[in-house]
Amino acid sequence: MDESNRRRWFPMVVLLGAVYFVFGVAFAALAGSSGSDAMRANWNRLGFLVSAVAFAFHLGYEHFRLRNSTLITALHVSAAVALGAFALAVRVNVNGFRMGAGNQGLRAFALVAWPAITAVPAFVVAIIASALLRRSQRTANGKN
Repeated sequence: MDESNRRRWFPMVVLLGAVYFVFGVAFAALAGSSGSDAMRANWNRLGFLVSAVAFAFHLGYEHFRLRNSTLITALHVSAAVALGAFALAVRVNVNGFRMGAGNQGLRAFALVAWPAITAVPAFVVAIIASALLRRSQRTANGKN
């Protein structure tokens, strides 16, 4: 990886981590203010869909624009997901502290658990998707 790529991937990880955080907060607020269970489920689905679009965009950026390897692409994409989850866990901890809620141990555990719980599946999906993209490019270029 050359120096220019090194400078371009990190801001994208931070930006997408922030996007995941904002989407998580916004769609949770919309779901929480819903009048019905069906509407709450719809907001949750829409939040998941919008996050999946951000995930696909990041995957495409890493693969097509930066031309990173399958492993590096998966690491960067899953790092953004983990960063967003960590930011959400920080928010939960800050809100819990401000409201004087119990379960400090569980909230502190969320700082480690949420990024891990989201990053591992994101890594698996990203590595499979990146490998499929790489394979389809080789096939399209006539290289098996």
